[in-house]
Amino acid sequence: MKLITAIVKPFKSDAVREALSELGVSGMTLTEVKGFGRQKGHTELYRGAEYVIDFLPKAKLEIAVADELTEQVIEAICKAANTGQIGDGKIFVSNLEQTIRIRTGESGNDAL
Repeated sequence: MKLITAIVKPFKSDAVREALSELGVSGMTLTEVKGFGRQKGHTELYRGAEYVIDFLPKAKLEIAVADELTEQVIEAICKAANTGQIGDGKIFVSNLEQTIRIRTGESGNDAL
């Protein structure tokens, strides 16, 4: 099993969710986060004063998938989240040792 963590632009999170639903991914966690990479930040003008925005709003998606779905999920996220602009995001893939569904006690792929 793999844990796929994707950091994407917030307005792309619905498109990613829809793309993953089409693959049969049954669940994910979405967290609103702030961060920066090569995009750095930008300045904004508010009531005549200039402010530096260092951390930009992002959406963090966490998806647990079976090993055989990993590449399909990565491709779906890349297609759905791509705008061609700097700051489109990153995908991190980690191994999951164990997954347990609390309600039923199922474990492994059955718990996904």
